[in-house]
Amino acid sequence: MAQRPDELVELLPEAEPFLTTAEGSGDRRGPVLVHALSGDFDAASSAALAAAHLLATLPHRTVARFDADLLVDYRARRPRMSFSGDRYESFDAPEIVVSALEDDSGTPFLLLTGPEPDYRWEAFVGAVGRLVERLGVTSVVAMQAIPMPVPHTRPVTVTAHATRRSLIETYPVYWGDLRIPGSASSLLELRLGEAGVDALGVAAHVPHYLAQATFPGATLTLLEHVGRLTGLLLPTEALREAAEQHRTEVDEQIARSADNTAVVAALEQQYDQFTAAREGSDLLGSVGEVPTGDEIGAEFERFLAEQDRRPGE
Repeated sequence: MAQRPDELVELLPEAEPFLTTAEGSGDRRGPVLVHALSGDFDAASSAALAAAHLLATLPHRTVARFDADLLVDYRARRPRMSFSGDRYESFDAPEIVVSALEDDSGTPFLLLTGPEPDYRWEAFVGAVGRLVERLGVTSVVAMQAIPMPVPHTRPVTVTAHATRRSLIETYPVYWGDLRIPGSASSLLELRLGEAGVDALGVAAHVPHYLAQATFPGATLTLLEHVGRLTGLLLPTEALREAAEQHRTEVDEQIARSADNTAVVAALEQQYDQFTAAREGSDLLGSVGEVPTGDEIGAEFERFLAEQDRRPGE
């Protein structure tokens, strides 16, 4: 018999303060839930690294744990084990957890991290929705990253999306209708919106030639936009320094190849046309030679195919 959504997640004793506040809050504002599920929609592991940065720099405690054994395909991305001499010593089981953190001003918020579920998306989404209700969450914010034909030498752009336009009214709409591969995070936003919960997110645009590497600039941008959308004061200084150093290293590598230099120069020209057409915006505008839906879809498919060819992690 299939488990109910509630049976996929365990609330830990550390969740009690949120439960108490939610039950007797009245008009009191509850916490924001930020989610960063690692997987195919996390180019350069940008969102996963953003979540790891928050957990490494802010006070936190685990308040809920999902049954990853029911949600993750171990053969598709094999967990690591430690082997010593003639025996196995440990197993790094995947974890999907909700942590309670405090930002730099002491404001509490929640963070959902772990691998994107391979199985039972609807049940997983239902379980998250139940947590949103029980913990008094007021809005849910996604961090994602997608490969795009943009240069690393320009500010990182983002696609913003939300269940209500007013949640992201300062962000331009510059894509038309697209059909793209789905994700658990995207389904979560859709279902929360259908239930009347405010859900939104940003997807950082990662240069397609860095999508399989790391790109601290995208990680930094995600946290900056999450702060902008939620009012949370998130630590970014270390990431800013890492992004600057990474930019220098990539510049040096690109300079060694005339072909690579020409590709980046062409991307720079395209980017500059976008920003010139929409002066004063740090986001790509709706005019200029933006990639077509087919081109964007092809970029997704290339990235996903490369992900499939990678060895399990």
